[in-house]
Amino acid sequence: MTKEISIGNIKIGGNNPFVFIGGPCVIETEELTSYICEELKKICSEIEIPFIFKTSYDKANRSSVKSYRGPGLKKGIEILKKIKEKYHIPITTDVHCTAQIEEVSEIVDIIQIPAFLSRQTDLLIEAGKTNKVVNVKKGQFLSPYEVKNIIEKIESTGNKKILITERGTFFGYNNLVVDFRSLPIIRSFGYPVIFDATHSVQTPGGLGSASGGNSEFVPYLAKSAIACGCDGIFMEVHPQPHKALSDSKSMINLSEVKPLLETLKKIYLALKNG
Repeated sequence: MTKEISIGNIKIGGNNPFVFIGGPCVIETEELTSYICEELKKICSEIEIPFIFKTSYDKANRSSVKSYRGPGLKKGIEILKKIKEKYHIPITTDVHCTAQIEEVSEIVDIIQIPAFLSRQTDLLIEAGKTNKVVNVKKGQFLSPYEVKNIIEKIESTGNKKILITERGTFFGYNNLVVDFRSLPIIRSFGYPVIFDATHSVQTPGGLGSASGGNSEFVPYLAKSAIACGCDGIFMEVHPQPHKALSDSKSMINLSEVKPLLETLKKIYLALKNG
């Protein structure tokens, strides 16, 4: 059994139900971000699934220098603060350097470490020092066994509020594959495991100047992850994915979220009651 991580009234891991972490890839406008949050909160409330909102103020690891990155730290944090106060929900966002951590930690409930930075010792340690929950996305280049090193870096600060997110493994060039053995392997280290169902269907750099993706496979991977006993599902969501300014090929449509979460809950309950 994994540790139980508390975020307000939400408890992740242990014997608790799975949580949903969702939202748009990046803040496009304050209005759109707020709308997506409101709709996701409503959906999760109706089907009784704990909800944590996610979006990014800056996508610092975009494929091309010409790609949209977001509103930046100052404006992005202001928007996240408004959303948190308006909807009374936990929020997570990613940081890309140690200089951002202090300001971000004043607003968010979970500090997210991007997959490409999952081995950055200074970043992990500074995040740990905040005593906030730290969610680290396992790098596509790491085996599940190497996650233990990530955990030890954060634990060295005295912080044991850790989540690990699986988001696929490099499978040759411009492709990812999910090895579902990784979920029980990572959980064996004692911390809750989240499955990122949308980034796991990416084709990194597959469009040349941007990442592609196969969003039609998101439901299959999400259902498999719940069946494997993950502690949460992470998905990026947009009302018009084809118009999204980032990760348009891997996000799922807002209209698909409720039926998918209902199915995931049925799988979870079947396993729990079986």
